[in-house]
Amino acid sequence: MKTEARIDNLEVMIGRMIIENEKAQRRQEENLAALEALIARNEKRAEEDRRRAEEDRRNWNKKWGELSDKLGTIVEDTVAPNIPRITLELFGQEPDDLMIRRTVRNRRDPSRHREFDVVAVCGDWVLLNETKSTVRIDYIDRFVETLAELPDYFPKYAGKTIVPVFSSLGIPPDFVNYLTKRGIYALAMGDETMELLNRAELERRRQG
Repeated sequence: MKTEARIDNLEVMIGRMIIENEKAQRRQEENLAALEALIARNEKRAEEDRRRAEEDRRNWNKKWGELSDKLGTIVEDTVAPNIPRITLELFGQEPDDLMIRRTVRNRRDPSRHREFDVVAVCGDWVLLNETKSTVRIDYIDRFVETLAELPDYFPKYAGKTIVPVFSSLGIPPDFVNYLTKRGIYALAMGDETMELLNRAELERRRQG
């Protein structure tokens, strides 16, 4: 009888252990499901954050591009009215022909077009102006390349003296020096109006 009682007790204990084990397994499964759901929500939130950040970046780039375009136009509109006065200072006359934002096809390669900010023809001189809202070395270097290609865009000016001018609202001294070394006039705002910052230096170099 005692043996049977012990067996009964053992069966009860084993049954309880099985039940507790099943409960523990269910809790583990529930915890795992909750963890997976949390991870999924976090991944979804992270993806939404990434998508929102990418959208914000695109919107910012678009707005910055629009602002840069407007600023560039403002600078061009500031520079252009000063060109007749600049040609009068340099050549003693105002332009015979003044072209602003002129888009021209390359005669050697008709698939290429280029916009010239200002082209001012004064007798045997052609003033070619490049305007930028900010000043960078690569902008200047590309302008130098454009000067070499000018006959391909304006073959009728072959034989005329090309006078390059690089313009911006402000040009730091290091860039003025760089322009001077490349033989390019630096045009920027002075105390009252736009001024050629390196005219004296370029004229000394040409006379020397």
